[in-house]
Formats: sequence, structure tokens, C-alpha cells
Amino acid sequence: MASLKELKNRINSVNSTKKITKAMQMVAAAKLRKAQDAAEAARPYAERMAAVMANLSTAMSGPDAPRLLVGTGKDDVRLLVVASADRGLCGGFNTNIVRMARERIAALTSEGKTVKILTVGKKGYEQLKRLHKDKIVDHMELKDVKKIDGAVAAQIGDKITALFEAGAFDVCEVISSEFVSVISQKPRAQTLIPARDAIDESVERPDLAGAIYEYEPDEEEILAELLPRYINTVILSALLENAAGEMGAKMAAMDSATRNAGELIDKLNLEYNRTRQAKITKELIEIISGAEAV
Repeated sequence: MASLKELKNRINSVNSTKKITKAMQMVAAAKLRKAQDAAEAARPYAERMAAVMANLSTAMSGPDAPRLLVGTGKDDVRLLVVASADRGLCGGFNTNIVRMARERIAALTSEGKTVKILTVGKKGYEQLKRLHKDKIVDHMELKDVKKIDGAVAAQIGDKITALFEAGAFDVCEVISSEFVSVISQKPRAQTLIPARDAIDESVERPDLAGAIYEYEPDEEEILAELLPRYINTVILSALLENAAGEMGAKMAAMDSATRNAGELIDKLNLEYNRTRQAKITKELIEIISGAEAV
């Protein structure tokens, strides 16, 4: 049985932990609202961008079509962009993303495809490098990024585009988290390149009803400008969804940790009082026994 001093020290320690987890919960709750608003505000823009791309790409085919739109015509090498958080203490948020990435790697490898990985976020990199360090071609951390915006997405998009133009891969997928609610975030995989496949997955192509559109400038020039912007938009949306999901998961995890700490403190206080009572009772018995002996 632990001594009274040991129990008192443990109660104080758990109390300190409870204060920390409560503070982290409040900070996450404050950040969540802003991150959620940013993620939800980005969705209409991403959807509208995909709709415009679907309209433009309808008439584009053949050798003149941009490679970012139609791909290389092969599917031998896959690049997986795994976006996670830089920090932990957010429940299974990072683990769920990495689990999907590992399952995807295993499935693609079993099909005989070569897999390459670009990680965004420290936690995803740390978990994936244990088994797939040889597949990681680049890595970016977000710890020094003060705000997730178009510039950050463009930096990642430029890396992906440069790898594609260098012939490093044929198809690119983004694995990240989708923010559903404060207590629900689910990992998802999105095709990024070729953009036509991504558009086919997310947007129903418009029915032109026989109408013919004329563009000025032509479709090729417009797509040359919009395709990199579309890639950056998808990446930005994934990062914003991740940020909201991370704060939601952290708030839920810290709330659970705070409640568990409170329950442990109650148990330790009960044990402390029982031990103290037993010690007092023992001392009284010894005093009475000594008095009777005299």
C-alpha cells in the first residue's frame, strides 16, 4: 500500500496534468472555430473550380490536351501526397491518415506499381519512414507556417508539378482528412493528377444540350493557367480540412483526458482518505493497548 505522502504527490501530479489538458482543450476549441470556418469557406470555391474545369475539359482530348489534365497515358508510378499534422495529442487523427496511406501503398504494391511518397506534416513522416523511408521523395513540415493559405498550397503544388514534369510519376493522389464534425474526421484519398480523373470523381460533367462554346483565349491557354491553380486549390482545401480536423480531434482528446484525470483524482482521494483513516485507527489501537498494559 502506498504511503500518504506518495498518494498526496500523485494527486498533485494528476491535478497538474488536469489543468494542462483543460487549458489545451480550451485553446483547441478557440482555434477550431476559425479553422472550421476556413475549411467550410474553401469548399464552394473548390467545387466551383472543379465545375469550371469539367466544362473546359469536355472538349479537350488527344495529343494536344495538357498533360496535367490527361496524364501520361500510363499508370506505372504513383505519387502519394500524405498530409498530416505536425503535432500530436489529437487522438487517432494522424494514425487514421497514416493507416489509409499504408493500406493504399500495400494495395498499389500488390498490383505491381511503383509507389513514391511526399509527406506534408511531421507526424505522417515519422510514422511512414519506419517502413517506407526508401519511398519518401520529399517532405515538408508546417510548424513554421503561421497561416495556411494559398502561398503554402502553391509551394506544395510547385513541388508536385515539378516532379510530374520531370517524369517522376504518372498518377498523383492526396491522402488527408475530411472534417465532418467536431467529433468526426475521416481520412480520404483524392486523385490530383491527371486532373480529368479527379474531376470525373467529384463533379458531374455539364450537359451542354448540343450548345457549342467558343472561348477567348482558347481552351488550351485557359487550362494552362487554371490547371496549376486547380491543383493548388485541391491542396489548400485538404490542408484546411486537416487543420479543422486536427483541432476537433485535439479538443475531443483533451476533453476525454481531463475527464479521466478527474476520475483518477476521485479514486486517489478515496484511497488517500481510507489510508489516512486506517493509519489513525492503528495509532488509536496502539495507544489503547499500551494504556491497558500499564
